[in-house]
Amino acid sequence: MLHEVKFLSFNERDQVYGWIYVPACRPEGIIQLVHGFGEHSRRYLHMITSFMEAGYIVAADDHVGHGKTALENDTWGDWGTKGPETMMEDEKKLHDLTVEKYPDLPYFMFGHSMGSFITRQYMAKYGDDLSGAVICGTTGVWPNLDEGIAAVQKLVDEGKGAESDPSLGGMLMGWMFGRCKEGVKLGNEWICDDPYVQNDHAQDPFDAFTKPTSNLAWLYFMQMMKSITGKEWAAKVPAKLPVYNIAGDQDPVGQYGTGVYQTANWLADNGNEVTTVLYTGYRHEIHNYADIKEDVEEGIIEFIDYCH
Repeated sequence: MLHEVKFLSFNERDQVYGWIYVPACRPEGIIQLVHGFGEHSRRYLHMITSFMEAGYIVAADDHVGHGKTALENDTWGDWGTKGPETMMEDEKKLHDLTVEKYPDLPYFMFGHSMGSFITRQYMAKYGDDLSGAVICGTTGVWPNLDEGIAAVQKLVDEGKGAESDPSLGGMLMGWMFGRCKEGVKLGNEWICDDPYVQNDHAQDPFDAFTKPTSNLAWLYFMQMMKSITGKEWAAKVPAKLPVYNIAGDQDPVGQYGTGVYQTANWLADNGNEVTTVLYTGYRHEIHNYADIKEDVEEGIIEFIDYCH
């Protein structure tokens, strides 16, 4: 069974589009899937199918400025004007809508990349909603975070928030190409070293990755990062919440494992049970490598089964 749903975003402007995928069996629980920057939730159909085959309902939406939500609202790369918690609050709306349809089931959240940052925001504010959380391709201390915030804040203060400065992507994320020995052609090489995945990502008409991102959206992105950095963030997460923390050890977002373990240690010091798995030799999108994606999915399912 498939429900297509929509609801008013926290930004009070856009209608957010989402889907609730229901297996034809008695459900074991619900997994809410939170996609990353510049992409959309249906890039995860293989994972969604695996979760359904394991007996889980899957809820997923396309964030403001992304995917079908951006297409229907004509707001590519524009997150609105309500602040860096917009996407997290939208995930809360999807959670509540899903629980209303399917109450009294264990509830989990999986977030990849920016989706892991949103999940970490959610864990800090609404962690009691969750029986477990999976963060994939996450980060620790974002390089030059304060400098990036200051640079983008200056543009916004100058009244250029709705504009898109083409230099910001390189300034804020260019360091991710440091180990891409094949060079930079598409601008997404850091996600995966498989050219088929790179081309699929670059040519996907529902991806916002190649579309301009507003200066204000960049500011919200960096402010989101600030809000999930350090022990101060972890202290807001319920200590009883188990966390599965996975990444490739050649993922620049996680600073090649260093940032992944920073996050694990912030949570462990808070009292959380954290399981960290690094996949050797793989970049950012471990769930899109043909040779390991089934192992990645099985690991997530094993963790979620264990949590309830």
